[in-house]
Parts: sequence; C-alpha cells; structure tokens
Amino acid sequence: MKKVQMETKTNRQSRPSYEYLTTYMLGKVIQDLTVEFCDRWIDRRSRTHDQMVQAARSNPQNIAEGNTVESLKSYIMLVGVAHGSNEELAKDYEDFLRQRKMRIWDKDEPRVRFFREFRVVWINSNTLNTPKLPNDPEEAANFLLTLCNIEGFLLKKHVESLKLKHQREGGFSENLFRKRMQYKRVND
Repeated sequence: MKKVQMETKTNRQSRPSYEYLTTYMLGKVIQDLTVEFCDRWIDRRSRTHDQMVQAARSNPQNIAEGNTVESLKSYIMLVGVAHGSNEELAKDYEDFLRQRKMRIWDKDEPRVRFFREFRVVWINSNTLNTPKLPNDPEEAANFLLTLCNIEGFLLKKHVESLKLKHQREGGFSENLFRKRMQYKRVND
C-alpha cells in the first residue's frame, strides 16, 4: 500500500511555488494573449510586434527568476523589472488604440468592469483558464490594457510585500552574517 502511495506522489506533476502567484499566472495569460494579439493586428516584421511580445514575456520570466534567487534584494529588483515591462506593454496597447483613432475605455465602462472580474487559475497541470481574445481590435486592446492595469496593481503589491518581508527578516547578506556570528559563538 505504501509503495502505491509513493508512486502516486512522485508521478503527480508539481510546479514551483511561484507559479501559484497571481502575478505570475496573470503574466502568463497576458503573454499568451499578447502573442495572439500581435500576430493578428501588428505587422510581424515591425519592431513593435517584437517589443510587445518581449515585454509580455519579461513579466512572468522575471517573477520566476526573482523567486529562485537567494537574495531578497534581487527578487525585489526583478519583480520591479516585471512591473516596468508590464507598464511598457500597457503603454503599447494605449498607443495602438490612440494611433488607430480607437477609444481607450474608461475604468467605469461596463465591459471594463466585466473584464476586471476575470480571475486566473490553473485548470489542470499545465493549462491556465486563459480567456478568448475578442475578435474586435478595439475590444481586444482594451481587454489586454485592463489586464495589464490589474497586473500593474498586483505587481506593485508584490513589491511592497517583498519589501515588508525584507524589513522583518533581513536580507541575504545580513542573514549570512548572523549565521556566521552564531557559528563563531558556538565554535570559539
């Protein structure tokens, strides 16, 4: 019986803890939808296409990298980079709308309120509940702009929580020094 339980546990796919962070999951949704958006409405040969796809990719990648570094200071910095990339992407969606004489929807627009109700979750071991990209370019750009605005808010909160953790627990060097001093007291 124990052997069967052990096999089940080892066969089950597990993911790193950061993949359960809303900032990471929403970043992946934004990344996937941005690729689709750009392939539909931005010339693939343009620099804008590449920059938007890279800015969307940067967000979850920096969260992943930050979560795996030992230094909390570096983690804070990398989540800040993710925040900056997300902001750059949001501005690209605003530019897309403005340059095509399309409306940037106000946050009180009923469709924006509907977009803001989206909650990202894993629906199975490797699939997020990524919504369908609207077929209308104005609606699609406003949808992604709304997701970027939500992500920006969440990334700001993520950075604040990491700074608070740093205040409470100290940084990597500080903790190494503390452990070194404990070692010296015990072994001297």
